[in-house]
Amino acid sequence: MTRKLNSIVFATFAVRSHGQRTATNGMIEPMTYFFTKRSKRFTLIEQPHPGGDSVIPYLEAYKGARRVGCSRFFLSSFLLYPLLKLVHDQSTSPIFKIRDFLSVVEFVFFGNRRYDLFIGLEAVNAIAGILLRKLGLVKTVVYYVSDYSPDRYKPKWVNDLYLFLDRFAAKHSDFVWDVSLAMMPARIKVGLDPQKAAPLIHVPNALFPKQISYLPYSRVVPNSLVFVGTLGWINGPDLAIKALKIVLKSVPGATLHVYGSGEPDMTRLKRLTGKLKLGEKVVFHGFVSDQVKLSQETAKYMLGLAPYLATPGSPRWWADATKTRLYLAAGLPVITTQVPPLGKEIERDGAGIIADDTPTSQAIAITKLLKNKVLYKKMRINAIKRARNNTWENTYKNALRKMGYKI
Repeated sequence: MTRKLNSIVFATFAVRSHGQRTATNGMIEPMTYFFTKRSKRFTLIEQPHPGGDSVIPYLEAYKGARRVGCSRFFLSSFLLYPLLKLVHDQSTSPIFKIRDFLSVVEFVFFGNRRYDLFIGLEAVNAIAGILLRKLGLVKTVVYYVSDYSPDRYKPKWVNDLYLFLDRFAAKHSDFVWDVSLAMMPARIKVGLDPQKAAPLIHVPNALFPKQISYLPYSRVVPNSLVFVGTLGWINGPDLAIKALKIVLKSVPGATLHVYGSGEPDMTRLKRLTGKLKLGEKVVFHGFVSDQVKLSQETAKYMLGLAPYLATPGSPRWWADATKTRLYLAAGLPVITTQVPPLGKEIERDGAGIIADDTPTSQAIAITKLLKNKVLYKKMRINAIKRARNNTWENTYKNALRKMGYKI
C-alpha cells in the first residue's frame, strides 16, 4: 500500500548566534529543501542547542515551498526559561532534553492537526513523536540519527540514560534513519535486541547539486592540501599541520589551507604553526557559511585531509564524515585515518588513502599522491565518479521509497 505524504513535522536542533541560525544544525537545510517541494505542509521545530544565545524553540511552517509562519511561543519553554538560562552554557543538560520533548508534544497536541510523517533527529524528539503516534496525531515516526557513540558522556549514569533513550527510540519508532552503517552494530553491541529494532534505512549524508562541481586539473593549485570543518583537536587539524612539516622535506612547495573558525581552537593552531615555523605554508581562511562557495573554494586544491584521531569513544568511529563527501564532490582524493567508516569505502573505490593517525603516516600518504601524478589523476577520476550522484535528493528519495512512499 502506497503511503501518503501530505504533512510532515521535523524536530531538530540548531545553534543560534546573534539571533541567527548558524551552520551548526541538524539537517535543517537539506530537509527543508527536499520536503517543502513534496508536501502540502511542512513544519520545522528548531530547538536551540546549549551554548547559543537562545533557549526558546523556533517554529517555521510551510505550505508547499512558501514559508507561511514563524513562531517562538512554546508555553512549556517559557515556564522552563529560568532553568534553561541558568545552564545554557553547558554542552548537555537534562533540562534542555525536557524542553525538546515538551515543545514537540505541545505543538502537535494543541495544533489540532494530524501529520502523515514525524521525523525526530535525536532520541528525545523521536520519543515525543512516538507518544504523538499513540495519541493518533502522527501516523509514522522516523528516528533520524546523525551522530552516535556508545561511550559518549561522563558520568556513567548520563551515558546510560543516553543509551536507554536511543534504544527506546530505535525499538518503538516505525523506521530508523542512520547516516552510517556502523551505528546499528554499535547499538546491538551495547544491548539493543536486533529482533526488536525498527527497520533500518541507511540515509547517508549528501550535498546539494551546486556543491558537486570540480575544476579542470590545470586550474588546481599545485601541491596544495585543504582541511575543512570543525577545528577541535579530535578532528585532526593539528595532525594535518604536523604532517605538512614532514611533507615539506620532499615537496618544498606544499601548502595547507584551513577553512574553519572558533576559539580556543584557532589560537591553538596558529601557535602550533608558529612553533613549527611554517609561516605562510599554512593559510587560515576562516569560516565560510555559504556551502556552495565553500565547495568552490575546496575545488581549488589537490588533496582533502580528514585526519580524525583514533580516540576511544569518539563519535567519529560511527559517524558519516561529511567533509570527505565535500572533498570528493570537488574532485579531491582524500587522505583520512582508520576512524570514519566512509574511509574504507573511499579507499575501496580508489578515491583516497587510509593512513594511521600520526604525522609520519599521514605525510607518507600525502607525499605519495603529490609525487605520483599518474596515481593522483586516477584517484581524482574515481573521486569525481563516486560523488556524482551523492545528492540529498537521491538520499531522501531512496529512504522514502523504502518506507513505501511514492516519490
